[in-house]
Amino acid sequence: MFQGTIDTGTALPVEEAANGDVLFDLGMIYSSGRNGLIDLVAAHKWFNLAALKGRVDAISLRREVAGLMSDVEIATAQREARAWMAMH
Repeated sequence: MFQGTIDTGTALPVEEAANGDVLFDLGMIYSSGRNGLIDLVAAHKWFNLAALKGRVDAISLRREVAGLMSDVEIATAQREARAWMAMH
């Protein structure tokens, strides 16, 4: 069992420290419902960003998720990904 301390004062939000692997993991969390609910828009966004950061396997997962989404949902996910890129 972990008995150390974690310095949360120096910790960065996951989005700010995100590399392709972290972004891919976020896509997996939202696409699988591991956090309690499935959010395909968020999954598509994170897979899209992971692919842009070099995670080639995120491309096929983004495509798979898109197959379950409406055109409006896909557009929303793409808009959110562009907004995230502009801020980070």
